[in-house]
Amino acid sequence: MSEAATDTLSVVIERDLSHAPETVWRALTEADLIGDWLMETDFRPVVGHRFDLRADWGKVDCEVLAVEPPHRLAYTWDAEPLRTRVTWTLTPTSTGTRLRMEQTGFQRDQPRFYGGAKQGWPRFLDGLDRVLEGIAA
Repeated sequence: MSEAATDTLSVVIERDLSHAPETVWRALTEADLIGDWLMETDFRPVVGHRFDLRADWGKVDCEVLAVEPPHRLAYTWDAEPLRTRVTWTLTPTSTGTRLRMEQTGFQRDQPRFYGGAKQGWPRFLDGLDRVLEGIAA
């Protein structure tokens, strides 16, 4: 976790995965696969595309900000009053991919959202691991 110069908080998680960046990219950008590890969605990897992530508790409004296959993906993550940005960075390694997820823009007066992200992202990434195993099988 880090603090940005704007006095906001960020959640950063890095994992080494035993899958090629192209495989990880598929799990991050194909709507049916995203639905298997994150939430149901109508995501498309096109800058400017607006999509939502849907769960039984509600939805998150998002917009794609950056698409650089298979290295970088960024989108907004807005669930009123939360307005943040999620950036995925994939770096090839000798054994697969170094995955970095950073969600930035948590206001200091939003401890519930910040705490939820710190607890939630590791669980989501565990689900991503399971999806990746299925793709590789």
